[in-house]
Amino acid sequence: MCGIVGAIADRDVVPVLIEGLKRLEYRGYDSSGIAIFESERLRRIRRTGRVSEMAAAAAEEDLHASLGIGHTRWATHGGVTEANAHPHISHDELALVHNGIIENHEAQRERLRLLGYVFESQTDTEVIAHLIHYHMHQGCDDFGIGLRFEDIAQ
Repeated sequence: MCGIVGAIADRDVVPVLIEGLKRLEYRGYDSSGIAIFESERLRRIRRTGRVSEMAAAAAEEDLHASLGIGHTRWATHGGVTEANAHPHISHDELALVHNGIIENHEAQRERLRLLGYVFESQTDTEVIAHLIHYHMHQGCDDFGIGLRFEDIAQ
């Protein structure tokens, strides 16, 4: 099973994200990752295997931020690879994690390829990241829930 953790605070959330993912280990997973918004840019660490391997990589990269998301993945689309691990990023602007299955992901993937999007993974989740990115750049920044991208990114 997959698990999602997110944090926003006036302090470093990287340890919070990693601890949250460690607490989700009982659910079973094959990979894990975190994405953070640090110094006006997205940074991401993903690894197959144990959360501790991803945590060691995050420490090595010296990640620190006040906003981030994390995910443990159980493969449903694509193999157990670092490229298929979450979070997925679109154009260094948007990071996304997701639990569930997108039934029409192949049709959406082909549509986005025709629009110039390049895919790094075999997952259905990366399709969502690129689809949101596409709509953001078409002037749609209200996702129907009263939450604007600009409000999240600040």
